[in-house]
Amino acid sequence: MLCKSGLHVAGMICAVSILLIGSGCGASTEPSWKTFDGAANVKSFPVPKEANKTEQTTGNSDLDYVRYALPGLKEDDSIPEAYLEEIESWGWKQKEVEDNGASLVFEKGKSIVHLSVHDDFLIITVPTQLKKQVIQGLESNKANE
Repeated sequence: MLCKSGLHVAGMICAVSILLIGSGCGASTEPSWKTFDGAANVKSFPVPKEANKTEQTTGNSDLDYVRYALPGLKEDDSIPEAYLEEIESWGWKQKEVEDNGASLVFEKGKSIVHLSVHDDFLIITVPTQLKKQVIQGLESNKANE
């Protein structure tokens, strides 16, 4: 009898554990848009904390980009207002460009960032030619001082 009671308790513990673990799997896959970190290629540009870096350019390339996986993100949806507000609060201003759908361009000083949204991922791109021009401009300013 004691053995059956012990099996019953063990079975209940197992069932409850499965329910608790399983309920986490059904959690929303939508990004929360509440916490942010700096992008890997532009530390002053916010990226949702839930985003996972999956790809980044290395070496000499015309584009410096980082791709972030962000389950629940949809290319057809507009970029959430909370994210746009966060980008602005970090000092970035949206540039008015031709309608590129799910792509936006932001400017902060002489820095330019392209944000493109796709299904389940986003890409932060910095044109490296512009980066080189800014660096050369800074170096020439130092030489003139």
